[in-house]
Parts: sequence; structure tokens; C-alpha cells
Amino acid sequence: MPPIVLMSDPRVTGIPVQECGEPLVDLRRLPFVDVDERLADPAGAYAQLREGVAWRLARAARLLPEGLRLLVTEGYRPLDLQIRYFDEYAAELRDAHPDWSAEHLHRQTSRSLAPPEVGPHVAGAAVDVTLCTTDGAELDLGTPVNASPEESDGACYTDADRICAAARRNRRTLSAALVTAGLVNYPTEWWHWSYGDRYWAHVTSAATARYGPVTRAAGEPTG
Repeated sequence: MPPIVLMSDPRVTGIPVQECGEPLVDLRRLPFVDVDERLADPAGAYAQLREGVAWRLARAARLLPEGLRLLVTEGYRPLDLQIRYFDEYAAELRDAHPDWSAEHLHRQTSRSLAPPEVGPHVAGAAVDVTLCTTDGAELDLGTPVNASPEESDGACYTDADRICAAARRNRRTLSAALVTAGLVNYPTEWWHWSYGDRYWAHVTSAATARYGPVTRAAGEPTG
């Protein structure tokens, strides 16, 4: 398996953004996915995605085997929240590894959280998603969504081998649908998929990213 390119890598951060101006849409108003409320915020940011990402998610949902649905746990994440999450995780790693340099700490933090300046969630371009049955029962994909490498002993990595056969099959099912629909995975997080952001541009060799950071004023959801 080739080395994983992290979000903090200059090959990702150096990609320019040519903002296309697509609005955010609210997934709770659309029929093709279930939206979990575990990370719900009062403004409903967690349930929003850029329109182009949402419709690719719709295509992926139609590709799933009968009886399965996509279960979204988070889409758009405001910049201030991304900064807080990134700083809190960096602080945890700093406490555990006081000998790490600032550069190494930044790189290790980006295994689980994108640096705020390039965060796909901040652009409304990324979705954290898993699988559930039509009656809402969540499938086993090896770890909880948002498990860090430390707490999962690396099982959060998409190609981790320390998961059961059923979880591995479920990951393949999820991946097959999302890849076919045009989304790309961040390989340190089996649940994180995106389209149109800098990481997508890196994986697909696109010259520019389509989506940059969204402000709530500029990205009001559409019905």
C-alpha cells in the first residue's frame, strides 16, 4: 500500500481553489439518506452539504444493495468549530508526546482532523457517513465514526486489517458506492468522503479545487 498523503501535505495545501459558488443544501429535506443527530448543532450546519456533493451522495445511495441506506453524521462544519476540534486534538497529542516538534505535531494531528485552512468540511465538501438498514440499525464498520488512531489502535484507517470480516465487507460496500458516485476517501478515516475540495483535487489530479471555505452568510441552505 503506498504511503498515505495527509491533509497537511504541501501537495494538498498548495492546490488552488476556484470557487464555483454552489449553495449548501440541507440533507434533512432530501429523501435519499438518513441524517443522524449525534453531532447536531442548533443552526443545522451538520446536515448541510454543497449541492454537487449532495447529489453525488444521492447517486451513491441508489447504488447500495437493497435494504441498506447511507447514514450521515456530519457534513458542513463552520470554521470556528474546525479550529476548536483541531486545537483540542493537537493538545491531546502534545500532552502525550511532549518531545514532538511543532511540525510533527501538526502533521500527526492532520491524520484525524484537517488543518482548518484546508478543511473539506469547512468547504461543505466533505461528509462523514456510514451504513444503516432501512429500519435504522447502524452496521458494524469496525470502529465508531470519528474514532481517532489512538483510541482505535489504527482500525479507523480505511484499509486497516484489524477489523472483523463483516466490518471489512461493509466498508467495501460503502466504498464501492461512494467511489462510483465520484467521491474520494481520506484513508485515515473510513467514514470521511469528499468531492470538490483540495484533497479530492489531489486524488483525482484536478488542477484546482471547486469549493473553498463557506461562511454561513454566503452558504445559506436551499430547499
